[in-house]
Amino acid sequence: MTLFEVWAPSASTVRLVLEGSGYPMAARPGGWWWIERPAAPGARYGFQLDDDAAVLPDPRSARQPQGVHGRSAVHALDLAVWTDAAWTGRPLPGAVFYELHIGTFTPAGTFDAAIERLDHLVDLGITVVELMPVNAFDGSHNWGYDGVLWYAVHEPYGGPDGLQRFVNACHAKGLAVALDVVYNHLGPSGNYLPRFGPYLTEGRNTWGQSLNLDGPGSDTVRRFIIDNALRWFRDFHIDALRLDAVHALVDRTATHLLAELATETATFAAHLRRPLTLIAESDLNDPRLVTPRAAGGYGLAGQWNDDLHHAIHAAVSGERQGYYADFGSLATLARTYTHGFFHAGTYSSFRGRVHGRPIDRNLLPASALLAYTCTHDQIGNRALGDRPSAYLSAGQLAVKAALVLFSPYTPMLFMGEEWGARTPFQFFTSHTDPVVGAATAAGRKAEFAAHGWSSDEVPDPQDPRTFLRSTLDWEESANSELLACYRALIALRRARAEITDPWLAQVTVDYNEETRWLTVHRGALRLLCNLSADPVEIPVTGVEVLSWTPPVRRSGHTVLPAHSFTILDTGPTPCS
Repeated sequence: MTLFEVWAPSASTVRLVLEGSGYPMAARPGGWWWIERPAAPGARYGFQLDDDAAVLPDPRSARQPQGVHGRSAVHALDLAVWTDAAWTGRPLPGAVFYELHIGTFTPAGTFDAAIERLDHLVDLGITVVELMPVNAFDGSHNWGYDGVLWYAVHEPYGGPDGLQRFVNACHAKGLAVALDVVYNHLGPSGNYLPRFGPYLTEGRNTWGQSLNLDGPGSDTVRRFIIDNALRWFRDFHIDALRLDAVHALVDRTATHLLAELATETATFAAHLRRPLTLIAESDLNDPRLVTPRAAGGYGLAGQWNDDLHHAIHAAVSGERQGYYADFGSLATLARTYTHGFFHAGTYSSFRGRVHGRPIDRNLLPASALLAYTCTHDQIGNRALGDRPSAYLSAGQLAVKAALVLFSPYTPMLFMGEEWGARTPFQFFTSHTDPVVGAATAAGRKAEFAAHGWSSDEVPDPQDPRTFLRSTLDWEESANSELLACYRALIALRRARAEITDPWLAQVTVDYNEETRWLTVHRGALRLLCNLSADPVEIPVTGVEVLSWTPPVRRSGHTVLPAHSFTILDTGPTPCS
């Protein structure tokens, strides 16, 4: 017998429709309905509410073979497939992340095809593979943030069994797996949750109605979210979750959803005897997210740090539009590099207000902040989805990589950046509802038209060619000088303890705003960067450890070529 249950507090009657036959379900306290029926693996089912003839998919569906509008399928993973019983996990400190999108990481766009590329990540020095969302969404391809059935795995990627194989293969190669999950909104097409119960509130965020985290019925909605997070850990052996845009979670209860989730995650990690990590994406610059619960924080392990991305990108590229307006100077870069956030109780011209809170550098390790030169957002939310490789030199890309990988923060790469991929990563969708598809395309064009872009220049997200253009070209990685540089930087990070030292008070930065050079001090190591188009002379010397373009020594100084970096060891020369 298989237990079928669903939360539908507003319904007077609920029927299970299983393989074409209907069965009345029994009511339970709290708005739950249940029934037990014999059902083979793969059996199709759904629910009918009251007199509505529509058969709706299960909100907790484990599999959607025919997409988010189709009926759910009875499914359980084959436990005999797992071979990772000896896997002990990976903690956040010391990790190197690699963000990828399953649909565009390979031409085939599946979990199995991605498995074939894992050796590349191992050779690169990656320790954690971070997947953009793989929950079920409408259409064949999408970034994944339009998910509507959070418990199911997108079928074209390989479904739940494909994800199981992928995680198994990663663990076999020593790679942890992080998964991007979205709990702040639901996609515009295929969202049937409001028919079942008060999953949403009248309040809105950037993407639509907010989740009901603190109103009537919110206890079950919160449980729906927390159970989903625990499902990824328990059923799929996922090691970390990246929580999308937590600033859009509106929760006025005494215990914030994030704190509750952190508590239950820590409890489950103790049971599994391996680390489970929660990482927030947040626009708040609020260190309370990653402050331990004992110290009054939410207790998450880490969060993305856009300020460092902006500081590095603006300083190297010279871009100053939009949210880069407050960034670009070496003073700003130095401040962000040594204090975590630039906006920390300071005025943000982009927001038109004071933003952020300072980090206690003696309390919070820098490893709790993720640093990067690229993410899906920072590329894909440009009008053309163009990567930095489209407008920066290889030397400038190498300088950006060195600044991230030499930092005390936890570094993260975005797929293809390690060889300077020339393929864009554009915003793409495949909504099956033509009204939703047209509105998505029109909204995208209107957004960038307000910033001076012609509608003809902005790719149509519904055009299949937009998706195809965003697929990595792996032939580009062959004999890449930049790839060799990334490998060497990550290997050096692994070899020298002073680079992974997470305490910001131990990091100092010298710079010359006029000649555009910058030096980062990490123990005996010095990272020298020339951000200008001319050679510069920097008053530091030492034994060359790693360089993009070899420097020249000159009487206690180092002459660094344009757009390049070198790492010097200034420690005492060991006796032979």
